[in-house]
Amino acid sequence: MIKLKPYFLLVALSSLLFGCKDFIEPSIKERQVMLNAPGNDYKSTSYTLNFWWNQVEDALQYRLQIVTPKFDSATVIVVDTVVKSDKFAFNLSPGTYQWRVRAENGSSETAYTTPQQFSVLFSSIKQQVVQVNTPGSNLLTTQSNLNFSWGELYGATKYRLQLDTNSFADETKLVLDQATPAQQFTYKLLKDQTYQWRVRAENDTAQSRWSVIRNLTFDSTPPGQVSLTAPAADQSVSSPVTMRWSQVATASKYRLYAFKADGTTRYNDSFPMLINTTSYTLTTGTFGERIYWKVTAIDAAGNEGTASTVRSFTLQ
Repeated sequence: MIKLKPYFLLVALSSLLFGCKDFIEPSIKERQVMLNAPGNDYKSTSYTLNFWWNQVEDALQYRLQIVTPKFDSATVIVVDTVVKSDKFAFNLSPGTYQWRVRAENGSSETAYTTPQQFSVLFSSIKQQVVQVNTPGSNLLTTQSNLNFSWGELYGATKYRLQLDTNSFADETKLVLDQATPAQQFTYKLLKDQTYQWRVRAENDTAQSRWSVIRNLTFDSTPPGQVSLTAPAADQSVSSPVTMRWSQVATASKYRLYAFKADGTTRYNDSFPMLINTTSYTLTTGTFGERIYWKVTAIDAAGNEGTASTVRSFTLQ
């Protein structure tokens, strides 16, 4: 019987405990969230409040609640949302509020924090900023019809959405300059390129500051056609066989299709498969079996190009 020295025994036990943590989710019931900002009795002239709390170990998400005026006499639940990070920004109307947070994972949750009170004071719309929602920052999309959305800003009667391709350097040459009373607007992009967009709130006497500028890229152009390089058409090859093809300039990955001898039935459940390189080695198959194959290129936006010609080879 092998006896482990105390040091090695400690290492073995530590490895076992850390390994178990990967499979058994720790309870966070006895842990505590600490609220950082806004502090209790905070008064803000900005309608945009940035909520911030400490992270809790083993938490997967946080539930944030905001009510007015207090939790024990709430008339409106303003926010009840799940947040993955430890920060959340939201626009509020003038008034008195309380907020609280709890941490959650798949099997447990902490108690809610003690509510903290804050007030949003009436202020000119000129000092405010609209919170933009969708599309997300640096979106890369193949969809031409995009829905732009943003949060409500107290005192606004309409919102102005601007879209540009030159970072708003010349406001006389914008792609879009649209005013709307709604908090969303759908627009069809016409050209493959990178765009910038922003929103501001307006009323009859004032305008808010512009929102943050977000970028998005519209790409509807598929990559070029793949050229198969090996094995040659109708070649007899030994197993395992490496299928190779040419690199396509705009491709970020490739889709490999393989079929049985009838040319239409999938070779197995692994196909079609996504591959990041320009080759794949097939290790299965039987002597005399004919296999058909083809490849398509896919770019970062998800556009899929025209498939290569279909080739076949026979295992020998």
